Amino acid sequence: MGCFTFLKVMMILFNLAIFLGGGTLLGVGIWVSVDSNSFLKIFGSISTSTALQFVNVGYFLIAIGAILVLLGFLGCCGAQKESKCLLIIFFCIILIIFIAEVAGAVVALVYSSVAESFLQSVLTPVLQKDYGKNQEVTKVWNTTMSDLKCCGVTGYENFHNSTFVRDNNVYPSYCCNTTTAFCNENNAKTSNIEGCFGQILNLIKKNAAIVGGVAAGICALELAAMVVSMYLYCHLDKGGSIH
Repeated sequence: MGCFTFLKVMMILFNLAIFLGGGTLLGVGIWVSVDSNSFLKIFGSISTSTALQFVNVGYFLIAIGAILVLLGFLGCCGAQKESKCLLIIFFCIILIIFIAEVAGAVVALVYSSVAESFLQSVLTPVLQKDYGKNQEVTKVWNTTMSDLKCCGVTGYENFHNSTFVRDNNVYPSYCCNTTTAFCNENNAKTSNIEGCFGQILNLIKKNAAIVGGVAAGICALELAAMVVSMYLYCHLDKGGSIH
């Protein structure tokens, strides 16, 4: 078996796996989005509010699945039929995705501190204005503060002059130790509960190695796919096999 034939077979098998995986994600995403009632029954005792968060992921699965199906089809058919047109389209799509990923990584590294300041400046006014007033905002913040054992964006100070404090004359219970019966400003200050933004950043940093490894693996696969598709394209060009 020559190099061209080997790479052609590997290209077909690799993209066939991508096509089948994308089709699976697409099917699950459509099922979750269209027939959510049947999907929720699988979770049994899990609360409806928790399960609905998975239902909302359906649209994301549809998008990712559709992209994978398209890539798998182009790569598989391009290699099988030795079609230069399909191979170059496959190469271009992978290249665009790769460039977007690299650009996103560069922007994230260069502007990480700016992004942190921007997020804090955006989240704090929302917390002060809508917490205790907007049900969805309150629910998200309560879940975050409960799970991470934190208070506000950067601390209890974020609730100064907030709608919640003005209406209830009390700070959220998450801002005080569990032994504190009444969470006022003094108790919140004494409890010294950390802000949620710092906690989230710490979680991201702890998992940065895993995320970086997965991202590097994906980039390596994309580079390999581009190299193989371009090799097949150039080989067809030299051999004169044009379909």
